[in-house]
Amino acid sequence: MSIVYNEEKKLFHLHTSDTTYVIGVYDEGYLLGLYYGAHIEDTDFGDFMTRLPNASFSPANPVIGEHGFSPDTAPMEYGCNGAGDFRIAALSVRGKNGDNVTDVRYRGHRIYAGKREIPGLPSTYVTDDAEAETLEIDAEDPVTGVSVTLVYTVFAQYPVMTKRVIVRNPTPDTLYVERVFSACNDFPTMDYDLLTLYGRHVLSHGVQGVESKRGVSGHAQNPFAALMRRGSTEDSGDVYGFNFVYSGNFSALAECDFNGSTRFLMGINPTDFEWTLQSGEAFYAPEVVCVYTDRGLGEMSRIFHRFYNRHLIRGRFQKEKRPLLINSWEAAYFDFDTDKLLAFADVAKELGIEMLVMDDGWFGKRNDDRSSLGDWFVNEKKLPGGLKKLVDGVHERGLKFGIWYEPEMISPDSDLYRAHPDWAVHVEGREPMRGRHQYVLDVSRADVRDAVWGMMEPVLRENGIDYVKWDFNRNVSDAGSALLPPNRKKEFFHRFILGTYDLMGRLVTTFPDILFEGCSGGGGRFDPAMLCLSPQ
Repeated sequence: MSIVYNEEKKLFHLHTSDTTYVIGVYDEGYLLGLYYGAHIEDTDFGDFMTRLPNASFSPANPVIGEHGFSPDTAPMEYGCNGAGDFRIAALSVRGKNGDNVTDVRYRGHRIYAGKREIPGLPSTYVTDDAEAETLEIDAEDPVTGVSVTLVYTVFAQYPVMTKRVIVRNPTPDTLYVERVFSACNDFPTMDYDLLTLYGRHVLSHGVQGVESKRGVSGHAQNPFAALMRRGSTEDSGDVYGFNFVYSGNFSALAECDFNGSTRFLMGINPTDFEWTLQSGEAFYAPEVVCVYTDRGLGEMSRIFHRFYNRHLIRGRFQKEKRPLLINSWEAAYFDFDTDKLLAFADVAKELGIEMLVMDDGWFGKRNDDRSSLGDWFVNEKKLPGGLKKLVDGVHERGLKFGIWYEPEMISPDSDLYRAHPDWAVHVEGREPMRGRHQYVLDVSRADVRDAVWGMMEPVLRENGIDYVKWDFNRNVSDAGSALLPPNRKKEFFHRFILGTYDLMGRLVTTFPDILFEGCSGGGGRFDPAMLCLSPQ
């Protein structure tokens, strides 16, 4: 593993255990993606630097070379909007003049051992700086003044690289980020199939991919995609896998252009997204985990598994065996009490089951799915004597005890909603849509998160809880927050996910011995960011 910069050739070589990634700094500071694949030594990539412009249809920078340089035909490392590259843009920033033409050029770089955390976001990690090496490339648009840092980390023991982006505003003006993808890869051919969790599709001219604007990842869309060399199998062939460490709206898109080349992008879905950058502020995009192998789809999958077990899942549950559990839901639904649950525990013990999980219905006045989400206090009509009596009884039988929550939701029929109707996600003047008779709680707000924390923390602390099933049973519609001004409404979806990470992170940090399970209609809310915070 190493990252090497050849000053004479202006080439970066990024080596993992088995792969190489090459970035070139071309004339006028253009950053070009020149190679991604099996390990190679230092090579002259001069012939890869540019393709001739296609007459007047590919506008060229006239300062460079005999025929000029066209971003429309070159393998751009981070394609931008409106400055001669007509493919899907990875970055678009609106400046003080109101236009969104964006063109970032190389300004400098840093190489260092290890890997840094991303403020406010889950990410992969290292426990020793010797496990990884990181390259940060600084680029700048001289007109808008926006500064972009492209961050790459390569790992010593895995053919894995992560990519992410930081957008900064060093100017005195306000800038507006309209789109910011975390990974942009230009491949020289379109001889690939696109694999998503819906299946395998032959690439053709135009745009293909998978994306979500549901507010969360889930059954319908999942932030994973792979490009497989045509003819690849489970056991052979070139496969490039990409996984977004993010739980919100995302896009994973492949565009095949008139030259027969392919651009692949992964990042935050630009639909319903914009981020206001005041002077001095920075926007941290989530990271993409990139895997390459020439040993087929099966090996790509195994690389992700091995890597996530070592560098994504955290804490004591990284390697600890999971308990065999029984969940009360299918057996009792909302109809249970202390005696019934203890009877379940008795039989479970006889069968060798190690944990009883009390599912939905233990709180507020929750006797069906029409009320009480947000009222996270014990229903003593069902659990006389409180929760501790039940938990102690389960522990006395030699079993662990788990509990169900849906912290990001609120019922219209709840004390919390009656006290704070503005805490529901909504758009002023519109009646919000309902899913499972519930609204989504606006966890983009710190006061809302503090209120949920104030209800959850004592329950978990005082009752000896071993396991939390964190559910999420509807997607986000009518997206809006009462606290966001009109010019920042498009920040809601990202702020919502940041709020979820903040609340979950606070709980995981405070209760490191509780096993947190991510749930969403079963296993729907499954993505690397959730796996980082809830390892079940």
